[in-house]
This record gives sequence, C-alpha cells and structure tokens, in this order.
Amino acid sequence: MPPIPANLVLIGLRGSGKSTLGRAVARATAMTFVDLDTLTPGVLGRADVREAFSRDGEAAFRDAEVAALRAVLKKDHQVVALGGGTPTARGAVDMLSRERTAGRAAIVYLRAEPETLRLRLAADDNTQRPSLTGAGVLDEIEAVMSRRDPMYLALADEVLNVEEFTQDALVRRLAEIAAGGLE
Repeated sequence: MPPIPANLVLIGLRGSGKSTLGRAVARATAMTFVDLDTLTPGVLGRADVREAFSRDGEAAFRDAEVAALRAVLKKDHQVVALGGGTPTARGAVDMLSRERTAGRAAIVYLRAEPETLRLRLAADDNTQRPSLTGAGVLDEIEAVMSRRDPMYLALADEVLNVEEFTQDALVRRLAEIAAGGLE
C-alpha cells in the first residue's frame, strides 16, 4: 500500500467541483480544507480574485498564487483546492511535483466536460471570476480547457471524470486517495 500523503491537492477548471468536493472530503476525513482562491487575494492585499486580477494583473496574481501555495504546503493533513490557473503559474508545477515525489501530496484532477462546466458556472455567481481570454467566462471554457487539460493530465496522480460519479462517490474516492489509496 502506498504511503499516506500529507495533503490531497485538487486541480481542475473552474466549476469542476474543487471547492465543493474539497470541503466535503475535509469533513469526511477530519482534514483541514484550504481554498487557494480564498488565500491568494490576501497576499496582494485584495478582497477577492476579481479585484486582485483587475488591479494587479494576471502575472502578479500568479506570483501571489505560488506564494500562497508555498505557505500552504508547509502544513500537513489538508485538502487543498487550487485555483484553476495555479498550475500555469511559474514554479507551481515544479513545487507540486516535488511534493508528490516526496510522498507529501496526492494530486487529483477533477475533469469535467465543457457543457458540465458551463451549466455549473451559469448557475453560480460569476462576478468573482475574471475572464482569462477576453471572452465571457462561459464562452472561454473550451479555449481554457484546450490549454490546461494537457498540463492537468501530466500533473495528476489520478483523474476523476466528475460526470461519471455521484458527489457521494467522488467524496468517497477522494477520501480513499487521501488515506493512501492511489491506484
């Protein structure tokens, strides 16, 4: 049986369920839930992602994201929901890969089809989500996915296609992974 990772790290596009599932897994496993999208704006002295993105720009936001991630990964026993773009930030993939190689993190890609993401984001309050391409948040999903999907696939220890499971089944599987159950 593989060693129990110190942290469970969730990656995926916005709307894939990282925060929702992360909270549920943390409750089910008595781990601490950390949402990087909540911490990163504070590194820049901003109230939320949209303000940080618009006032400081994407490059500064990504640097702040890496700083927040570095601080988070110093602790153990956490379910960490990364921002969708965290793996695109300079140094993030190397940091995550080192944690995984050291057995300190299991990385799971919550993969969702564009239509699922569109439905979820349309039902959500998108005012906190900045455009990444200049198109609307709902209109840019395929473009963002085509750029990020290969990176997520290369980084992940396991890929869970969210349409294939109920939320309860996803939480159970993620809890198994947190307990050292990578296949």
